[in-house]
Amino acid sequence: MRLFAAVLPPEAAVAELAAAVQAVHDDRLTWTGRAGWHFTLAFMGEVREEVLPELHTRLERAAHRTAPFALRLHGSGHFGERALWVGAAGELAALRMLADRADAAARRAGVPMEQHHRYTPHLTLARSRGATTPLRPYLDALAPFEGTSWQVATLSLVRSNLPVSGVPGEQPRYETVGAWPLRG
Repeated sequence: MRLFAAVLPPEAAVAELAAAVQAVHDDRLTWTGRAGWHFTLAFMGEVREEVLPELHTRLERAAHRTAPFALRLHGSGHFGERALWVGAAGELAALRMLADRADAAARRAGVPMEQHHRYTPHLTLARSRGATTPLRPYLDALAPFEGTSWQVATLSLVRSNLPVSGVPGEQPRYETVGAWPLRG
């Protein structure tokens, strides 16, 4: 199954962001649905079933070693001309530490992980349909966005079910398959 560790924003934070995105939403970009808004901490890709018990144990340990922390949705950014995202503000060092711990937990459980890069906290909003759609207008419009702070209290393991119908615009479906409280 295709898995990733994540921080899931609460519904109130998602609603605030949805209101800001509504002001710039158009059909020039492929927008992610609200159900897909999350901060990926460690993308694991396809994980073998026999690895799951050890992965759960190690993610639980990582969560229990991490204290809850404050976070809020903030500003905007992009990866080249292909992805538009909203960032995070607040206790970013704690978020990065949780990402590092989730990555290490997956590695130690036997999940082959890609090379570890410095974590860039982001929640993907949209992807360009081609190099012809400039992201600058969206970036400028969303740059002043400041969400309300919330307490991150859970590390989640999420399954990504990729579209199989071939219908244009179909989004992946996400299912939380594990969640552990942050205890510190």
